[in-house]
Amino acid sequence: MEHSTKNIVLFGAPGAGKGTHATLLAEKYDLIHLSTGEKLRDEVARETAIGKRVKELMEHGELVGNDVVTQMVDQSLQSAPAGSSFIFDGFPRTVGQAQVLEFLLSRHNRRLDFVISIDVPREELVRRIHERALISNRSDDNEATIRHRLEEYDSKTQPVLDYYKVSGMLYSVDGSGSINETGNRILQVVGRLI
Repeated sequence: MEHSTKNIVLFGAPGAGKGTHATLLAEKYDLIHLSTGEKLRDEVARETAIGKRVKELMEHGELVGNDVVTQMVDQSLQSAPAGSSFIFDGFPRTVGQAQVLEFLLSRHNRRLDFVISIDVPREELVRRIHERALISNRSDDNEATIRHRLEEYDSKTQPVLDYYKVSGMLYSVDGSGSINETGNRILQVVGRLI
């Protein structure tokens, strides 16, 4: 089957700039930006059944269960117009979720084309998240939660990079510069692949 669409995972630790760069890429390449974190924060803010269920997990920096996240991704894929492309931001976060994503994409006659990892040194991540907390007032951007989220990333999410590296889908980008510098590096990679 010929796939003319391009589906991308934008990967990185909390504070790496996934949301910022996913938004920019979505606009430039007409992609549907699927941020599971934003969707979950919206559910919490609206105090939906899902929001009430995941609020405490998110506030403590824990990963939300596969069932909830998978359901949200599946619904987004199902409701997307035919021929549309996605950029996934914040999903997958475990190897199990990476395998589920492959299954969901194939079920909707899609496939994952490549994964871009935004690599940022740990100290810079902590600085950025502190800075973001002052601006956004996100309840999950406090010191203890930040440290825990980075530990969760190292233990559960880092193996996903190895999973994609083996498949030859992984492209790493230095994300330690300004938004424009990192954005240009990402655009160089995407430009070669799209």
